[in-house]
Amino acid sequence: MSSKKLRVAAYCRVSTDKDDQANSLASQRRYFEEYIAQNPNWHLVNIYYDEGISGTSTKKRESFNQMIADAESGLIDLILTKEVSRFARNTVDTLQITRELKKFGVRVKFMNDNIDTFDSDGELRLTIMASIAQEESRKTSERVKWGQKRRMEQGVVFGRDMLGYRVKSGRLEIIPEEAEIVRSIFYKYLHEGKGTNTIAHELLEAGIHTIKGNHWSNTVLLRVLRNEKYVGDLRQKKTITPDYLTHAKKYNHGEEEMVYIRDHHEAIIDRETWEATQKELERRSPSAEDRSKHSNRYWCSGKLLCGECGLPVVSRKRKRKDGSQSKTWMCQSATRHGVVKVDSAGNVIGCNNREVNEKILKAAMRQVLLMVQTDKKKLIDDVMQDIRAVQDTKSDVDTTKIEKQIADFENKKTKAIDMMIDGLITKADLQKQQAYYNEKIELLQNRLQEHEHSEQLKVQQVEQLKLCIAELEKMVSFDMESEEIYGAVLEKIVLYKDWKLDIKLKGIPFKIRLHYDTKGKMENYNVIFNQVEVLED
Repeated sequence: MSSKKLRVAAYCRVSTDKDDQANSLASQRRYFEEYIAQNPNWHLVNIYYDEGISGTSTKKRESFNQMIADAESGLIDLILTKEVSRFARNTVDTLQITRELKKFGVRVKFMNDNIDTFDSDGELRLTIMASIAQEESRKTSERVKWGQKRRMEQGVVFGRDMLGYRVKSGRLEIIPEEAEIVRSIFYKYLHEGKGTNTIAHELLEAGIHTIKGNHWSNTVLLRVLRNEKYVGDLRQKKTITPDYLTHAKKYNHGEEEMVYIRDHHEAIIDRETWEATQKELERRSPSAEDRSKHSNRYWCSGKLLCGECGLPVVSRKRKRKDGSQSKTWMCQSATRHGVVKVDSAGNVIGCNNREVNEKILKAAMRQVLLMVQTDKKKLIDDVMQDIRAVQDTKSDVDTTKIEKQIADFENKKTKAIDMMIDGLITKADLQKQQAYYNEKIELLQNRLQEHEHSEQLKVQQVEQLKLCIAELEKMVSFDMESEEIYGAVLEKIVLYKDWKLDIKLKGIPFKIRLHYDTKGKMENYNVIFNQVEVLED
């Protein structure tokens, strides 16, 4: 055993990819190679390194994660790193990873901090150093944010290229051919009175794509029309990073002050056109009151989905020969692009789903509500059986026995310490025994947690089923022609092209599938349901 060499790895990291930091990385690697070579009982496994990556989170550090995987696979006995801040600046990550490695018998030694995770006070000292590193990371983040804001106030651009502009050395430079596309979008919207859907279609037909090579959409075009950079102004800090540990960005809704500079750079759109466009956007945009009225105008608005492509289904009005109107519903993708096809860029667009007359939807709702009321007692009995089945499910976990086993292992840990103090076992023996007991305790605690989680799920499942019964009980006889009732009880309808649709009512844990057909002329046809199925949602 003594002749076997210790398998040693080292980890290096620098947080940016600048030349001086790259030199620092090379220096770190050289140091560890020489340091490990000086010890005849050590064998170098690998020197793992990440460059240009922050230490506050380990998620994106590929080499670091590979090292941990190799260690857990039994390829490494000892990991060397310069200091805690090189390993991780997140206290939770540091402790969790070193504890995990310890379970696999892998030591971590922090050279500059003189910490060895196998030492008796290793974890305490590591916690202190990791907390200090995390606080330093927070201060660094604050300093960087402060510096960025000062530079923003000086007019330095932080951001990426956009349609019409490229960002170069903190400045915005116009791309002439893209600027023409921007001017065309504003002209079509303001002077030709076209909507964003029409403009998107025309751009697609012309073979013009977004800067990312994607199709135009209503959202993308509105973003262009509202972007102040096109009039020469600069607004920064639209997004912020509230958590310096996760680096997750979020939209700034007033949490931090934005930086706005008027006439900052060369404009693509003159200010008169810009201001007129903003007024037109406001004029065409419905007020909150109008939006509320519009969303409540139809009982199924926002509740219809295409079963073929998953996109929303939108309403369309058709004028009959006698002058009256009929309302139909059709997949959004089909209304924009027609049937499925491949565009000039090789992308599949469109949808083959059929349009559905609202008369069919109302007939389907009547059928479902009639079915629910007719079979309400049977449905409630079925749900009650489900509740009893859940409640009768017995767990094979004896929590009292597990808790006793945990207590026994805790007592053994205490006795092992006493044995080391009395000189009956060595410090190394104690560490092995404690590692063994800790592993057993953790397994038992995991079983308790799984049992507790399972019991909680059972309670939640029963509560959901009881709510279902309450919803069914409320469904007493009512006007089968009431759109208000339809809207109140409907959760969603999914439409399919092969003459079927799924209806899901609120609070009911199943969906009802109806296979339908129509007889007679379009103006006055009858809806026939050939088959009705109750399916799990």
